[in-house]
This record gives sequence, C-alpha cells and structure tokens, in this order.
Amino acid sequence: MNDFTKNITQALFNQDKINDLLRHEIQQAANDLLEAELTAFLGYNPYARNGWNTGNSRNGAYFRKIDTQFGSIEVQVPRDRNGMFHQHTLPDYKQHTDLLEDMVVKLYSKGVTTREIANLIEKMYGSHYSPAQVSNISKQ
Repeated sequence: MNDFTKNITQALFNQDKINDLLRHEIQQAANDLLEAELTAFLGYNPYARNGWNTGNSRNGAYFRKIDTQFGSIEVQVPRDRNGMFHQHTLPDYKQHTDLLEDMVVKLYSKGVTTREIANLIEKMYGSHYSPAQVSNISKQ
C-alpha cells in the first residue's frame, strides 16, 4: 500500500481528517502541476545543465491562497526570469471555487439574507464573505 491509501483508510471514519487529507493532496497536486507547467514552458528540468545561459530561467514563486470545498489551500505559482510564463492551471485572480459561488446564488434565490449566507459560509467552510460580497455574487 502507498502512503495515500494508508492515510485515506485511517481517515475514513473522521470527516475532518478526510477534509485535511484531501486539502493536502489537492494542494500538492496543484503545486506539482504548476511546476510541471513551468518546466514544459522553459524546456528543461530544474537544475538541468542544458538550461544554463538560455536567457530565461526559474525565478522563485509567489503564493496564492484559494478557498476550496475542503478548506483553504496555498499554492506556489512559479515565475520565470523574463516574466513570460503565464500559468493555465488556476484561473487568474480567483480566490474561491465555483462551488461556493453556486451555493451563494442558490441560497439567495431561496430568500436567505446576505448576512445569513455570509455567516453560514464562514461556519461551514471557514471562508469569510462580507454581506456586500454575497450581494455582488448573487447579482451575477
């Protein structure tokens, strides 16, 4: 058995542990995909000798926080020295998944107030939405 199957079998009976495990796995997968995307863009692996003096190289990363249905994840978006790399794994400028926005629209259409929706989302997902944000989402 690999580590993932061991961890999932241990977490099967506790919802919080499953959410933590899935959040960690999603975060790891997103970071790996972003790194692979930069490697494909540059055309060489990290620390590869054929990447020396090519005119463009890796230049660290910046961090993005994204709220998912399993909780908040922090991903490292890699950069290149020339600033030509644009990742396509994550949508630009989005901090929340569509699941939360869909839930806001459904609750608002059922007549739940914006303050109640904001409190509900904070209690359920730990994501803070102001009543104004809920109103803006429901207008879309």
